[in-house]
Amino acid sequence: MHHSEAPPASGALVVPGADTVDRAERIAPRDCRTLVLYAHPNPRISRVNRKLAAAAALIDGVVVNDLYETYPDFYIDVARERALVSSAGALVLVCPLQWYAVPAILKEWFDAVLFDAWQVDRVRPSASGARRRCWLALSTGSPASDYAPGRRHGRPLADFLAPLEQTARVCGMDWLEPIVLYNAHAVDSGAVDDHVARFAAGLQQLAGSAGLPFPRGALADGI
Repeated sequence: MHHSEAPPASGALVVPGADTVDRAERIAPRDCRTLVLYAHPNPRISRVNRKLAAAAALIDGVVVNDLYETYPDFYIDVARERALVSSAGALVLVCPLQWYAVPAILKEWFDAVLFDAWQVDRVRPSASGARRRCWLALSTGSPASDYAPGRRHGRPLADFLAPLEQTARVCGMDWLEPIVLYNAHAVDSGAVDDHVARFAAGLQQLAGSAGLPFPRGALADGI
């Protein structure tokens, strides 16, 4: 797939296109302290991620960008997406793990929007000038015990997430400890609700800390 500068399809977030990312303030929401990239290929059957996206949409300063709804043809409006990233102090990824990787549309987003690390190994700084943070909210179909040597998946979950973490670092972002719901298809509704509540609390903390120092581990410790 290749990206396109064509106007975006209608979706959860409708923002006009732009010729250059320098016009970010004209096409990005004014209060976009945190940008959530929500990627689920079949949200109608989602037990977890759809609820996370809905909870995120209720938080002040958070903009939810539903990638599958906005780009059903996979043609990413790069100028639009870069403007959204530039306006935010944090990037939050909400998705399931599928065959040891993120869903295809999110990989396409990274390939297109962060192409060539955007501007020579560093994504444009956030509006405040502070380092942008990157937080992953992930669900898996297997229990945590399966992610270990000698078990079904052969290695720790962190090994499969290493490319995401390294991408964030190369692009000048601070990688925060992911929040993970294991065995998402089998856990009871109470566990799902608790996970959504923890995510919302962390997201509120993240949105409220835009432009402020945020030590590694602080988000996980606060929820």
